[in-house]
Amino acid sequence: MTKLIIQIPCFNEEGTLGMSLDALPTAIPGIDNIERLIIDDGSTDGTLEVARRKGVEHIVRVPQNRGLANAFMQGLDAALKAGADIVVNTDADNQYVADDIEKLVRPVLDGKAEIVVGARPIADVDEFSPLKKKLQNLGSWVVRIVSGTDIPDAPSGFRAFSRHAAMRLNVFNSHTYTLETIIQAGRLGIPITWVPVRVNAATRPSRLMRSTFEYVVTSMLVILRIFMIYRPRHFFGLIGAVPFALGTLLAVRWLLLFLFFLEPGRTHAPSLIAAAVFLLMGFQTWLFGLSAELQSVNRMLLEDIRYRQRRAELADDKDARA
Repeated sequence: MTKLIIQIPCFNEEGTLGMSLDALPTAIPGIDNIERLIIDDGSTDGTLEVARRKGVEHIVRVPQNRGLANAFMQGLDAALKAGADIVVNTDADNQYVADDIEKLVRPVLDGKAEIVVGARPIADVDEFSPLKKKLQNLGSWVVRIVSGTDIPDAPSGFRAFSRHAAMRLNVFNSHTYTLETIIQAGRLGIPITWVPVRVNAATRPSRLMRSTFEYVVTSMLVILRIFMIYRPRHFFGLIGAVPFALGTLLAVRWLLLFLFFLEPGRTHAPSLIAAAVFLLMGFQTWLFGLSAELQSVNRMLLEDIRYRQRRAELADDKDARA
């Protein structure tokens, strides 16, 4: 018996949730049971009532709005405890064409991948500004470099996860889970692929960001944070190279002045001091990178321990339900 649970994070989605639920498939070849799960992330409207009226099988209530990443992880945890073999995450605003859920789960059912990302036709989405399209592509490029995957639409939230993959994921970013989960999949060796999916016309403006400026700033911070956490050696290595290069140039300048152009009474000490300061800054930054690299190894060990504990707990839950 293969159970699919379709989870939908919600925050004040009274106006669109019903439409999104009605569009979900009720049968998919290879799936024996399809259930729905709503994560009510501190909604203050009638979102919860809509979910109940539509007969949603599982509802997770978060008393206060804590953001999309938290809602996503709470949904995964609840879906696993409910016995899901495959979890599909989609949006409450009906952004994605629900019929493409079958395309998402097919690689998982066929054993070809454990995470499948639905890639939107970014260039053809009229609701995205040219700047947002460029940032989407930039973010996807960064994620491909860091993770070693080939996902063309990293910010897409339309995804399918096998039970094993869902148990292994951990999200530390409070803003979004989309980029981080792909990077984790690449680093943990979880088979991941993508399929092209369709999108519906926008039903409302995006609530993830209030303005393009906020989107730009947040996207850049997320990208920098990704490099810092998952490629600390490269991140601090690049940063440290700047002051170290400046210090080296100043040191060479001082040496040339001292050997060939030294004037009586002038030692050019400020240049030598500045060189020493910049060299020290670069060296210390590289030490930070080394320390962060060692911490990343510890983090991977802790993630493996957490995965083993989670697998044992969920196995006990499944036995209890049986």
